[in-house]
Amino acid sequence: MSKKKERQLPETLGLAPVGADSHAHLDGRDYDVDAVLSRARACGVRTVGNVFLGPEAYHASRALFESREDVFFLLGVHPHDAAKMTEANLEAMREAFLADARLRAVGEVGLDYYYDFSPLRDQQYWFRRQLELALDLDQRVVIHCRDAEDDCLDMLDDLGFGGRSLLWHCFGLGPDWAEKLLIRGWHISVPGTVTYAKAEGLREAVKIIPADRLLLETDAPYLSPEPYRGKTNEPALLGFTARELALLRGEDLHALWERCGNNAREFFGLNG
Repeated sequence: MSKKKERQLPETLGLAPVGADSHAHLDGRDYDVDAVLSRARACGVRTVGNVFLGPEAYHASRALFESREDVFFLLGVHPHDAAKMTEANLEAMREAFLADARLRAVGEVGLDYYYDFSPLRDQQYWFRRQLELALDLDQRVVIHCRDAEDDCLDMLDDLGFGGRSLLWHCFGLGPDWAEKLLIRGWHISVPGTVTYAKAEGLREAVKIIPADRLLLETDAPYLSPEPYRGKTNEPALLGFTARELALLRGEDLHALWERCGNNAREFFGLNG
């Protein structure tokens, strides 16, 4: 009888504690936050960005991270929830950003035409309003976009986001789309799907992203990298995404790991 092959443990990658998970949802599932962050640290992740999907989630769960200086925050209403968004929500976001220095970006915000959880008109309206809020607050923006790339770019261009601090979260497209983002001066964040053999476009695109504009993310609890695909994702698994990126780009894993961590801290204004 053959033995089932054991998955490699993430700590065996031997990564120094200089990495950064730029995008995770640790408040949205029954995580033991302290345990998750301790495992992340043991696997080389020094910095984690937690994404609050709306002001209610922010106010309900911010206390989970009160003592965790290794966690910074993002806040935005996801396009799936656009039909439920109100002016009061937008004002609550404004107040939160003005009061909390750990909030480092408006996000994830954008358009999602793959699902029909919210009508397109609602998605487009509240995407624009949140972008306008980011401009008013001079805040960074983190974009969620699925099957809506043309409309998303049109709105960003219309509002003058070229050259501004913008991160394209969970990038999964090919080199042509990467070029469209890069020529606008934006950053790109790569998830665990880059480890999937069928993600051919993404695997080619990551080869052309400039070293100083490449970030890593888990999007935990989703999109676990190989060899943990199908399992609940968490920041401790980020090293497997980095390893695949290093192989695809022909780079040293440890150098890429540190550089992507530094890129995240620089983008979100965390240095110093």
